[in-house]
Amino acid sequence: MSELFDRIDALVASRSPLPPSAERKRLRTAHGLTLDEVAAALDVRRATVSGWESGKTEPRPPERDAYAHLLKQLAELYPADPNTAAPGKDTAAPATFTNAPASEARTLSTGPGPEAAAATTGENTQPSAANSAAPAAAPRPARTTRPTSSTSRRPGAKRAAPAGTPAVGTDAWFENGPLAVVDVDADGQALAYCTGGLVLDVPAKSIPSLVEWTLREAKLGQPKLSGPGKDADPLIVLTPSALERYGLPVALTDEERLAGRIPEGHKVIKQLVRAEWKLTKRGFGPWARIYRPATGAERACVQLCIPSWNALDTRHWGEAGQLPPAELARVLGVYASRVMTPRGSTAVTGLELMTALHPPTRASEPDADGKRHSEHNPGSLGKDPVDCAPCEAPDGHPLLKELPRFHVRGPGEKLFEEAYDWARPMTDAECTLRHLVGIDVNMAFAAGANGLVVGLGAPTHVKAPVFDAKLPGSWLVDLSHVDLSRVKVAKDKWADLDASLLPSPFTPKGEQPEGPAWYATPTVAYAVELGYDVAPMEAYVRYENGRYLDGWYTRLRDAFLATMADLGVDADMAPADFLTAMDGYKERDPELAIVVSAIKATVKGGLGKLRERPRGEGWRPGEPWRALSRPTWRPDIRAAVISRTRINLHRKIVKHAAFTGQYPIAVLSDCVVYAADGTSPLDFLPYRDGKPLPGGFKLGNNPGLVKHEGTQSVLWGEEVRERFNAPELNLARYIKDGTVTDVDNGE
Repeated sequence: MSELFDRIDALVASRSPLPPSAERKRLRTAHGLTLDEVAAALDVRRATVSGWESGKTEPRPPERDAYAHLLKQLAELYPADPNTAAPGKDTAAPATFTNAPASEARTLSTGPGPEAAAATTGENTQPSAANSAAPAAAPRPARTTRPTSSTSRRPGAKRAAPAGTPAVGTDAWFENGPLAVVDVDADGQALAYCTGGLVLDVPAKSIPSLVEWTLREAKLGQPKLSGPGKDADPLIVLTPSALERYGLPVALTDEERLAGRIPEGHKVIKQLVRAEWKLTKRGFGPWARIYRPATGAERACVQLCIPSWNALDTRHWGEAGQLPPAELARVLGVYASRVMTPRGSTAVTGLELMTALHPPTRASEPDADGKRHSEHNPGSLGKDPVDCAPCEAPDGHPLLKELPRFHVRGPGEKLFEEAYDWARPMTDAECTLRHLVGIDVNMAFAAGANGLVVGLGAPTHVKAPVFDAKLPGSWLVDLSHVDLSRVKVAKDKWADLDASLLPSPFTPKGEQPEGPAWYATPTVAYAVELGYDVAPMEAYVRYENGRYLDGWYTRLRDAFLATMADLGVDADMAPADFLTAMDGYKERDPELAIVVSAIKATVKGGLGKLRERPRGEGWRPGEPWRALSRPTWRPDIRAAVISRTRINLHRKIVKHAAFTGQYPIAVLSDCVVYAADGTSPLDFLPYRDGKPLPGGFKLGNNPGLVKHEGTQSVLWGEEVRERFNAPELNLARYIKDGTVTDVDNGE
C-alpha cells in the first residue's frame, strides 16, 4: 500500500507548479549552493540548471520531480520575505527582438560557467544552440530622442542607488549589468546606458568622481566565472561627448596613438594622482584601468573603454564604435554576458578568459588556527611563468642569445607548427569543371582546443624517448618516410591516394619533410594514425598536464552558438536549411553579427597571445620582453592547438579523397577549395540520405563543422593565376568575394 501512495505522491509532484525562475535562483543562493552542486545532485549539466533559473527551459521528468522536491525543501528553510515583491515574472530577455523602452531593467544574465567538454576529437560533439545555456540576447533598445530640458530627461533615466543600499541576493551589487556607456545629452547631463535599456543619471563631473560613482553607486560588474576567481570589474565606455565633459581628447594625436596613451602630465592623470588612484603600466590609453591597491577581499578597480581612441578594432568589432550609446551597450553587453566583460582587445580578453576560468591560486583548507592561505589551484598554469623549451622559443628569445647573430634556425632546431598556406595547379580534369567552391571550418582553432591535453608546467628534456600520444610536448623525429599515397583511413583499412594532389600534414606549406624536425604531439600522433612507425630522437615533454582549455572552449562555443541562433542559424539544421539560413544572416541583426565577429576574434587572438612577441619598448634580441613574465606566455600550448587544428583538417581531406577521389586545390588556415560542377558545397560533399561522410566534412554551425565560404568560376581562378604569373597562387585567400587585392606568389 505504501508503494501505491508513493506513486500517487510522485504523480501529484510531477504536475505541481514550480516557483518562478527568479525564485529558484533565490532559494539556491540562499542555501549557498552553486549551480555545479545542484547539477551534480540532479545528474544534469550545469547549463541545464542555469537554463531553469533563467527561464529559458523548464525541467522535465524525471529530473523535474527531484528538482521540485529540492525547491520545496529550500522554500521551507528560506520563505520569501512578505514585505518584498515576489519575484514573479522572469527577467530573461525574449529570443525575438522587439524595441524595448529605455526604462526596461537589465535583461542579460551572466551566462553559464565553464563545463568540461566530453569530446576528445574537438568536433561534432557540441550540443545544439537550443540546449545551450548561454543567455538570450538583449532586446534591441529603442532609438529615443534627446530630452529638451534638464527637467525633462528621458523617462527611463534614474539615479543609481546610493551607497549602503541593502543588497538582495548574491549578485545584487551587479544588478545594473557588467558595463555602461556614458554619454552626455544636449543639456549637458551625463547618462549611463546599461544593458537591457536601463539608463542612469551620472552626477560625476570628473574622471576621479566617475570612478567613485561607478564603484559606490552604479552597481555595475559581473560575478566571477570560477569558484576561486574574482568578480569582473565594472566597464565604463566613454563616448566623444563624455570625453569632452571629463577633459579628455576626443582623438589621440599621432604621437599619442604610437605611444598608446596620453602623456603622464595630462591634467586628468594629475586629477587621478591627487585622488590617490593608480593606472596600470599601459597608462591612460584606449583601455585604461584605474585602481587602488586591494585591501583584503576588497577590490577597487574600474576599466575604461574609449572607442574613439580605437579601443574597438574595426577588424573585430566592425562599426561598433560608431553606434549610438544604447546600441553599443547592447553589443558589448551581449558579449560580456556570453564571453566575459572585455578587458582590452579581443586577444587580451581571450587570454584573460583562460585565467578567469582557471585562476592560478585558490584558498586552502583552514589551518590549525582556522586561517586560510593562498595555494596553487590544480589545473591552472600557476602564478609563476615557466621557461619554454629551446625549440619552442621564437627568434630573439633569451634562451637563444648564444646563437650567432644572423643564424637562421631550421626545422631541426625550431618548432614550426602553423596553420596551412598551401596551393597547387589544377589538373586537366579539374579545369573542365565550372566552379571553385570554398568551405570554411567554423571556429576551427576552438575545435582544435576542445579536449586537448596540454602541458601545465615546465618541460622535461628526454633523449631517445618512446613516443606517447597522451604526453604533450615537442618531439624531434623524422617523418619523411610517411607516404601519403597509401594511408590507413580506418582500423585495418588502407586507401591508395594521389600524394601529389595532397598537402603534407607535417608542414604549414604542405611540403614533404626532408629529415628530422620538431613537431607537437598531435602531429606525431597523426603519423602513427596513418599507419607509420615513429622513432623520436629527443623530446621536451610535460608530465604535469591537463585539459586546460576545455572550459575556455565551452564558454566560447556556447557564446557562438547562442548568438548564431539569435541570428536564425541553429546548430541542428539540415544541410540545405543551414546553407539557406547562413545566406545574409548578418543583415538580420547587424549588432549581433558584430558580437559573432568579436567571439571569433577572441578565439584566434587569445591563442595568439600565448606566444606574444616584443612590442617595441626598446627591445633587443636576446633580452626578455614584458609578455615573458606572464604564466600564460605558453608557445607550446599555442603550437599544440594549431597542430591539432591542422591535423583535424588534413584528416577530413584524406577521408574525402579516399571516398570521392576529389582533392583540394588550395588550403588556407581553415578554408579549403575544391573544383565542382555546381556552386554549392552540396555539389561535392558526399551526403547520403542527409548524412555526411563519417570523419569527413559536415555542414553545420558547431565548431569543427563547415560552412560555405564562397564560390568563383574555374576561369576566374586560372585568369588570376595567369595574370600574376603565379600557378600556385592560393585561391582560398580570395574565394570569398573574388577580389584580389594583394598577391603573394611565395617568393
